[in-house]
Amino acid sequence: MKIGVISDVHGNIVALDAVLEDMPDVDELVCAGDVVGYNPWPGECVDTIRDADAPTIEGNHDRAVVTGQYPGFNDMAAAGVEYAREQLTDEQIEWLAALPTERTLFGGRVKLVHGHPDDPDHYTRPSEFSPDLLDGEDVLIMGHTHVQHHEIYDDGIVLNPGSVGQPRDRDHRAAYSIVDLDERTVDERRVEYDTDAVIHEVVEAGLPQQIGFRLTQGR
Repeated sequence: MKIGVISDVHGNIVALDAVLEDMPDVDELVCAGDVVGYNPWPGECVDTIRDADAPTIEGNHDRAVVTGQYPGFNDMAAAGVEYAREQLTDEQIEWLAALPTERTLFGGRVKLVHGHPDDPDHYTRPSEFSPDLLDGEDVLIMGHTHVQHHEIYDDGIVLNPGSVGQPRDRDHRAAYSIVDLDERTVDERRVEYDTDAVIHEVVEAGLPQQIGFRLTQGR
């Protein structure tokens, strides 16, 4: 069974479309949270994930959009939340509000969280990857850091597919991964997309320009 794994789309439909076009045939697509935030296409990204019927969990930006509360967010993050709250329909916000903080999928073989199994807001850096994070599942999928990384242990796989819409690992290309549950392999993938088009739309939307410019640097 092959699973396409995405995370941290952050309202970047240009990157999301590029990822989905590049993705080989998979049996299922899953999303580790933060569908919205930062970039100017929150509604389009919500609809695309919904149309794909992809099991999805709540990220911290998704929660912020639903609740209107985002303590500790910097100016860019806060602006993205406020923009999404203005642009999303009630139905789209209701979909975000219904997202769980954790999912166990495929007969218990895959666990999907955003930050950490014990704390959805914790940034689990690659240096913290450990078989101790696993709790019986074959694959633990996390997002939140926007850093693509995986480790394969005797007990299973710990994976962050990286960010579709705002990579922060010094590689500007949109990130995703393919997991083969039967072969116990991970294929980390990157795809180019039109960052100039995103920068233009960020400015047109009146969002902080740095949201767009940072995409060229992968940070």
